Amino acid sequence: MPILPSVFGPIILPFASLFSQEVWGQAQTLLLGAILAPGKRTVTSALRVMGLSHQRHFQNYHRVLNRAAWSCGHASFILLHLLLAAFAPQGPLILGIDDTIERRWGAKIAARGIYRDPVRSSDSHFVKASGLRWISLMLLVPIPWAERVWALPFLSALAPSERYWNQRHQKRKPKLLTDFARQLVLRVRRWLPSRSLVVVADGAFAALELLARWARAPLPITCITRLRLDARLFAPAPARQHKVGRPRLVGKRLPSLQQVLHQSTTVWQRLRFRSWYRERHRLVEIASGTAVWYHGGKPPLPIRWVLVRDPKGKFETMALLCTDPHQTPRQIVEWYLWRWQVEVTFQEVRAHLGVETQRQWSDLAIARTTPVLLGLFSIVTLLAQQFARGGRLPVRQAAWYVKPRATFSDTIALVRQRIWQHPLLFSNSRRKVTIPHRLVLALHEAACYAQ
Repeated sequence: MPILPSVFGPIILPFASLFSQEVWGQAQTLLLGAILAPGKRTVTSALRVMGLSHQRHFQNYHRVLNRAAWSCGHASFILLHLLLAAFAPQGPLILGIDDTIERRWGAKIAARGIYRDPVRSSDSHFVKASGLRWISLMLLVPIPWAERVWALPFLSALAPSERYWNQRHQKRKPKLLTDFARQLVLRVRRWLPSRSLVVVADGAFAALELLARWARAPLPITCITRLRLDARLFAPAPARQHKVGRPRLVGKRLPSLQQVLHQSTTVWQRLRFRSWYRERHRLVEIASGTAVWYHGGKPPLPIRWVLVRDPKGKFETMALLCTDPHQTPRQIVEWYLWRWQVEVTFQEVRAHLGVETQRQWSDLAIARTTPVLLGLFSIVTLLAQQFARGGRLPVRQAAWYVKPRATFSDTIALVRQRIWQHPLLFSNSRRKVTIPHRLVLALHEAACYAQ
């Protein structure tokens, strides 16, 4: 069993309750190996970097993922509470939700499907990808030493295709992406009954049934997402005057947002945002109002809509909705801008944590490995929070590259540095070799920043 650095204890030891004593030691080895290993995140690469390439019973480490009895859901519960204690002890919780494709091939991967590749596709070019579809729920919080908002994954689930669902559950209706999203968010609602939740999502989750289910939960959940410009909007239902017949669900039809956009009577307000995707101090124009979004046969949903347009005409006008009509337009737009960090996190876990390089074929191992690697992004961030001094983290600099703020590459490099420096972790060898100090520093930096 590896000996963890003492500063790792408050973050790693809460997960010990998930495993038996024997499996816990193997799980720690895989955790440290996944942080240290460059390139592929396979079990064998984790064992090699931990100096266990001659371990005769290596199959026991594979069994941590494909056979051992432990719960990913319970691990998500523990991770979420660690994140809240470190970054969001009070106030509303802003959650980002989105799906991603893990490109995988192989006949033995039962849940594999063919999906639209969101990275390589565009409005005019459609690219298919073979792989697994995952839906992930992330906590959107400002990180002090990064000076920006990060998306920290804590709960992920496999969302297989309709073809796979029909093969496994022929007598049941296929489970849609919105069904997985509803279940994940409602699970967090049960975990945190005393906190207000705000879910930020893209247009794929703008479904009336889903938003109405969240808004009408015993503890309502606010959602902010995109809205079509041709959505059917209505005034609230008028007070009922007669008791005969069914009550009206909505009032008179309101102009669509496409019509509001071109009306000369629309009042536009100019707002300046400190951060706008990759830009700083961006000036935009917004118009807002309240309405009831309704389609026949579906529940009516009171919303606040916000139209956002660029005075310079550099981006297309977009429409947002919020299921809490009392939120201000500025707050709605600011929270929606945080959603972009979800895409950044997906890119970071591919670049630095080896997502798409694991090679498990077992259904149980597949269902565990990718959520663990996504959660490892949050664990590394929590560990770096322990090392931040004065709210600052060391940033890799060079004469030709000035970087003002720490990124995830600096974060994982700092955690690796603390692991490599731990005197009891790699103390099996009795042989001492004298190495020049400059060479040690160069090798140390290469190991910490390796991808």
